[in-house]
Amino acid sequence: QTQLVESGGGSVQAGGSLRLSCEVSGFSLSSFPARFCVGWFRQAPGKGREGVASMNSLGTYFTDAVKGRFTISRDNAGNVLYLAMNSLEPEDTGMYYCAASVGRYCRRGEELTSTPYDIWGRGTQVTVSS
Repeated sequence: QTQLVESGGGSVQAGGSLRLSCEVSGFSLSSFPARFCVGWFRQAPGKGREGVASMNSLGTYFTDAVKGRFTISRDNAGNVLYLAMNSLEPEDTGMYYCAASVGRYCRRGEELTSTPYDIWGRGTQVTVSS
């Protein structure tokens, strides 16, 4: 069964750090097929879902608001996707979702849009207080 399960969320003060994990089942992150993307999205209260970070065979991608603070990576076995978040700000508060384009092509320029992602986790909450 293809599934994504996030963990690692919590409440921290501004300036703190968290590392989110996304456990993958039903496929592997050990090698990326062409046109495959995996990434992290977030949704703040009252706002739409936005792409935060993603990766594919060509590299990694970050939304401007998190560049220099967030890092996306995977474990060597290809079972877990990580999002390391440093220097957290209250604006980073939201539900964080892991997503993968298992059955769809992830075209250039779509890496941080929800369009190509057809597998989603249920999310993990991140709350940053000032």
